[in-house]
Amino acid sequence: MASAALLGLTNFNSPLLRNIVPCAATSFAIQYAVGLPSTFLAKPPTERYYDLSGAITNVAVVALSLLLPRWRAAEAGGDLGPPNWHQIALSGAVAIWAARLGTYLFRRILREGKDSRFDAMRVKPARMMIAWTAQAVWVIMCQLPVMAVNTVSPAIAYYPSYILPSDTLGLGLFAFGLAFESLADWQKATWVAARDAKEHDEVFISSGLFGQCQYPHYFGEMTLWTGLAIAAAGVLTRAPVQASLGGISTLSALALAFASPAFTIYVLVRVSGIQLSQRKYDRKYYGRRKDYSEWRDKTPLLIPRFT
Repeated sequence: MASAALLGLTNFNSPLLRNIVPCAATSFAIQYAVGLPSTFLAKPPTERYYDLSGAITNVAVVALSLLLPRWRAAEAGGDLGPPNWHQIALSGAVAIWAARLGTYLFRRILREGKDSRFDAMRVKPARMMIAWTAQAVWVIMCQLPVMAVNTVSPAIAYYPSYILPSDTLGLGLFAFGLAFESLADWQKATWVAARDAKEHDEVFISSGLFGQCQYPHYFGEMTLWTGLAIAAAGVLTRAPVQASLGGISTLSALALAFASPAFTIYVLVRVSGIQLSQRKYDRKYYGRRKDYSEWRDKTPLLIPRFT
């Protein structure tokens, strides 16, 4: 059967690789399926579907990571049964985050018509494709802990079916981070709408959560991925679970769990988030506008002061 042949191509000895490699291939496949026509067929090249495709890819990868172990078991004549509640909770959290952020960003680009991050890329298709490739990598890195948890068979008796302290802390942080990011995005969107309606003439937002730190939406993003990593680590660092994943070490389990927030923090701080935004606004206003300079100097960059 075609399905058996397809599974055979990724029938590695490591259970983790059997799940992660096909999910990684799916991430690249979706990104190139959208990125290639957006880059080479659209005139001019467009990033209109960049963030939306990223959200769809995140959900597709997590869903596939749940499906694959059951697909393999069915091909072998077995039945894994329904997912464990940890798998459902982590996968559902990703779906909620992706749906919220993807919808917000897609509506924003429909309203504004473009994303300034791509201004220099549209004239160089190779750079556009690097961006699509980078997004595929971003999805894989973000979803590593969830893919690892979804690899574990819920039919095995030692899989934790009860609530762990790491679940309470991790999912609590996720909920807080998601709410914080959502509120920041809503405040920014409301501010932009008021500016476009000529209700104010401010050139940067310093109210609401943006008065507590300069990048509250990024703080929320980092917090929610840290929460998911903690929840995943509570499962992955259990010795029997590590054995079922091919005998991985505790250090490897922690690396799988925390690769997600580490990568997210690096990208947002050093690559496409804070660095690009701060450079853009500093060039325009720092030292030229007193209000911006004071806000820039006195407001915490990332960690809210909550006062």
